[in-house]
Amino acid sequence: MIPLCDLRQQYLLLQAEIDAAMQTVAAAGNYILGPNVKALEQEVAAFCDCRYGVGVANGTDALHLALRALDIGPGDEVITTPFTFIATTEAVGLVGATPVFVDIDPSTFNIDAGSIEAAITPRTKAILPVHLYGQPCDMDAIMEIARRRGLYVVEDCAQAIGATHRGRPAGSFGDAGCLSFFPSKNLGGFGDGGMVVSNNEKLAGRVEILRRHGGRVKYHHEELGLNSRLDELQAAILRVKLPHLRRWNQLRRERAYRYNEHLAGLTGVRLPQELTASGASVPGAMAAGARDAIVSAVYHQYTVSVQDRDTVSRELSAAGIGNAVYYPVPLHLQEVHASQGWVRGDFPHAERAARHCLSLPMFPELTDEQQVRVAECLRTACQATDRTAAKVGA
Repeated sequence: MIPLCDLRQQYLLLQAEIDAAMQTVAAAGNYILGPNVKALEQEVAAFCDCRYGVGVANGTDALHLALRALDIGPGDEVITTPFTFIATTEAVGLVGATPVFVDIDPSTFNIDAGSIEAAITPRTKAILPVHLYGQPCDMDAIMEIARRRGLYVVEDCAQAIGATHRGRPAGSFGDAGCLSFFPSKNLGGFGDGGMVVSNNEKLAGRVEILRRHGGRVKYHHEELGLNSRLDELQAAILRVKLPHLRRWNQLRRERAYRYNEHLAGLTGVRLPQELTASGASVPGAMAAGARDAIVSAVYHQYTVSVQDRDTVSRELSAAGIGNAVYYPVPLHLQEVHASQGWVRGDFPHAERAARHCLSLPMFPELTDEQQVRVAECLRTACQATDRTAAKVGA
């Protein structure tokens, strides 16, 4: 069995340090907003090229509280992508605002920056780009629109810590960057956790108040907030892992490029693409050496597009190859958003991605031998579906 993500290996590599960090926290008896949370906030903010970091309970709360800190609420609209996890629009709905969807760029699976302008109305308050699978969005274009139209930008960086666009880290472009430390993320804890990073002192201060019941001083509350504090124990674990993150991200890129080499020329399989300055999208292995490459993706997921996705997924699972579909139903077709009246066909690129995307095993410790086996099994699965399709056609 080759798992989609092997969290155990990372722990074993750092077991002595992690165990010691947890024991230190346990012995100190300072479990809520202690020294590890404060230190991690500074360290992660610096990693993201931001001045401030505020640890919260999870990535969803990071999005929710960032929007609240910008006073986005009922009557406001937030432009985002329909091809992402529900947490993105969940946060928009929790503040009482309305998500407005824009279709994706089929090359990168990220929001199509060229279509954002047409979705802006007098009620638009913010743009919420999602750096899906660890691939940065076209932040030059998004920020130009936001500046010209007077809109906030809140970046969903849950899958993209360490990714860069023109050398700048994801999360440092907009008013706020929202991180998740869910265990499977590139920087993951042993449970839920999240953080808001920002260069805006006022916004960071407001998130800090909101995360602890809306008050600066204990038992004195200025507004309705949440109990959304990053756990001290999780912060200690994340501090052990953070110094390794750049190397882990580089290993993910190397493994993505190796997949590209093994899967090159496979009929019916489209490889992940990366943005270049010319506006074209090319396979990551090519972008790595291209002079006009403008992004450094961190491959939280290595996601291909295949024709008969569900059959290929079953074949891979039967062969012991971990795989997953992120995401099978685009958000505009989810029941929770039915009242907005979106129908099938409104965002065809997102709908096609939902039908054809398949994520393969991806983690820093993935071996060459494992990748060769994954590629061989994918090739066999695709050939089997081709033969089945040929028989049906005959």
